[in-house]
Amino acid sequence: MTMRKVLPFFLIAGLAVASARSYTVSLFEPAMVGATELKPGEYKIEVNDQTAVIRKGKVQTESPVKVEEGDTRFATTVVRYVPGADGKARIQEIRIGGTKTRLVFEM
Repeated sequence: MTMRKVLPFFLIAGLAVASARSYTVSLFEPAMVGATELKPGEYKIEVNDQTAVIRKGKVQTESPVKVEEGDTRFATTVVRYVPGADGKARIQEIRIGGTKTRLVFEM
């Protein structure tokens, strides 16, 4: 394979990887995302297009998410919860510390 054939492949693969963003978030109380209950702990969230994949060890769940950019940077990461119909806390949004990014989860 010549260099001319290999280079476009790497460029396309790099662009696909670059579009996914990942964040680390700590939860201090149990919370629901979709139908999955997340226990307290540190989770990795990967956002690609309008889907968030949340992982910690063997636990993995996906949820539709809307990425919004605010006017100012958030000083710390904040997780906003709302009570669900089942009485369990549900994650409504996550404001990522050090960025202007806000992840808004569908209810």
